[in-house]
Amino acid sequence: MVLNGVTGPARRGHPRWRTLALGAALGLALLRPAAPLAAADTADVTIFTDDAYPPYSYAVDGQARGVYPAILRAGFARMPGYRVQMQPVPWKRGLKALEQGETLALVPPYFRPDERPYMAYSQPILAESVVLFCTDSAMPRGRSRRWPEDFFGLRIGMNSGFLAGGPEFEKALKLGRLTLAEARGTTENVKKLLLGRIDCYANDRFSILQALAQVRSESAFRHGENVSEAAVISQENGFLGYTRSDKGRFPFKDDFIQQFNAALAELKRSGEIEQIVNRELGR
Repeated sequence: MVLNGVTGPARRGHPRWRTLALGAALGLALLRPAAPLAAADTADVTIFTDDAYPPYSYAVDGQARGVYPAILRAGFARMPGYRVQMQPVPWKRGLKALEQGETLALVPPYFRPDERPYMAYSQPILAESVVLFCTDSAMPRGRSRRWPEDFFGLRIGMNSGFLAGGPEFEKALKLGRLTLAEARGTTENVKKLLLGRIDCYANDRFSILQALAQVRSESAFRHGENVSEAAVISQENGFLGYTRSDKGRFPFKDDFIQQFNAALAELKRSGEIEQIVNRELGR
């Protein structure tokens, strides 16, 4: 029987000020008693992945590709009792499905317990440097640039549903000191930046650089705006985020979380995560 993406025999960066909250949240997830599968049982589980966040998570012919899916595949291979399929979806759709308890997990959210109380988190998977790229015409003067105050009055691009600017950025938005312009994915935002439709774009450094190289190869963008890195916003960790809203729909959830955390720890100890990152990023 199939129900909301799961079949079985019975039925997808941190700020230092949140370090303590993160530890507490993860500790609770590890201490809760799990309901493991019986030895003869196998659960087929569907995990949602971001379909427009290259090179970390994206879709090719409907298949999940990128750094995070590659790491997840290596981890799931170490989890007896589970057959896991990854389904790429638009980021906002994945968040909504998690909020409504329609899917078990989504990759790769950042740690945002206040903004997303419906989400629990795995152990950190990978650290990303969130930076701001701006056009030359919008670039603030001086080498020491403060985020976000030195960028007041500008149009800041972000991927739809991303929460990457930090609390001071959110406060500036509410006061009308900045304008947020969202687009579906990295490539679309980079194109808007090169065309001057936004002044700056915030995302992972490597993601922006790869998209810039790809888009610059297209004739329509070869003579676009000159852009460069303007500021480092933060370092964020990507996670596998789990729904808190399933109301028992996934009775194996705690066991799945524990097994994935254990598999992730082994991947880190063995150095396999570093190998996967280097391979996927072409290092």
